[in-house]
Amino acid sequence: MNIILSFFPVLLFLAFLFLLDSFKLVRVNILILCLFWGVLSTLGSYLLNTFTAKSFSLDFDFLSHYVAPVLEEFLKALFIIYLISRKKIGFMIDAAIYGFAIGAGFSLVENIYYLLNNTSLEYNLLIWVIRGFGTAVMHGGCTALLSVLFISGLSRSENRLLAFLPGLLLAILLHAGFNFFLVNPVLQTLLIMVLLPAVFALVFYFSNSRLQQWLEIEFNSEVELLGMIRKGEFRSTRAGTYLLSLKERFSPETIVDMYWYIGLYLELSIKAKRNVMLRQNDFPILVEEDLKPMLRELGQLRKQIGKTGEIALAPLIRMNYRTLWKLNQL
Repeated sequence: MNIILSFFPVLLFLAFLFLLDSFKLVRVNILILCLFWGVLSTLGSYLLNTFTAKSFSLDFDFLSHYVAPVLEEFLKALFIIYLISRKKIGFMIDAAIYGFAIGAGFSLVENIYYLLNNTSLEYNLLIWVIRGFGTAVMHGGCTALLSVLFISGLSRSENRLLAFLPGLLLAILLHAGFNFFLVNPVLQTLLIMVLLPAVFALVFYFSNSRLQQWLEIEFNSEVELLGMIRKGEFRSTRAGTYLLSLKERFSPETIVDMYWYIGLYLELSIKAKRNVMLRQNDFPILVEEDLKPMLRELGQLRKQIGKTGEIALAPLIRMNYRTLWKLNQL
């Protein structure tokens, strides 16, 4: 009964978040890997915490208040860093779910260890309610918030370190604050169970709005612009006028490369959004045979245009993290 109380709430919460993903952004295989990483990070944290405590003669209170939150949150975040580096996370929704899954995996092993090493508390139901609804959900919530702030920061800045640090700092502070037990443990658990779902509701609402806007407004404008390019009417568009204004700054060959780059990017972007919409409606995604050559050509054109050309095209196409994630969906 105790072990069920210690892990059932966090797994139930994870299942609830997964079902809220109406856009089907979360991949089940990655979700399982996140749970597995949570398990591994628990073992890594145990070894590091034990080594640090012995090396510096730290007592349990100092370790749990100041050292463990830093080590544990950083270890949990490593897999989020990996997923983002591989362009596997695009929006706050999938960031939150993957982050919470890592925290869930972490809490499962931690609670099992706690149960095996505190047999005197085996029949103290309140302890296991607090660990299941409080500690376990806290671990998932901290990593989820870190992931959300990380992906949100990447949409504003290309500097990954600056995007990552605010989320890591918040996760550490929340984790440390929980370990200090600044309020009654029962009240603390109740606050987590009330506030965390409210925070996730806001995150999902905001992210769904952004996703819907991304799919509808940007998709329609890209289809319209690509249609005008194929009809030879690109010059009459604002994008065409802007591209012509760059003639004085770039060679004719570079301007031609920019023109093909814009057209190819639009075609790939439309295909990527199409796949997201198909997945959202439970249809199989389409993978054409010419996608890889098209992606290679886009990369080659990007090199030929150069960094200066990319900056010049930023008002039309900004190759930021989300753009690269979108193309990765192909």
